[in-house]
Amino acid sequence: MPILRDNRWAAVAAGLIGAAGVGLAAAASHAGGEALLRPASTICLAHAPALIALALAGEKIRLSGLAALGMSIGTLLFAGDLVARHFLGTGVFPMAAPTGGMTLIASWLLLAISAAMPPRR
Repeated sequence: MPILRDNRWAAVAAGLIGAAGVGLAAAASHAGGEALLRPASTICLAHAPALIALALAGEKIRLSGLAALGMSIGTLLFAGDLVARHFLGTGVFPMAAPTGGMTLIASWLLLAISAAMPPRR
């Protein structure tokens, strides 16, 4: 897919996810959301720099676009479910956070495997 080869979109996702992470950290500190908002913030702030790195990797790492897509979706599911539980009292859908977490794990493993592969010529 062409969109997965040009990883600039991952930098946009990184900016949005990073901003969400900072906002969630502030909300956790000032709105009593330590139990759910703090972990959501941590997930966002941990994956935003990874998405920047994947955006910069471009085609040097074969499946960097797919790994970035998985990290973006996984972060949104995991953090989004925690945020929904805090503000709405219910999750996005059953098993959303675990699905997001497993997607993140799979994306990191995909990145590791892909980085071990020779670059495209």
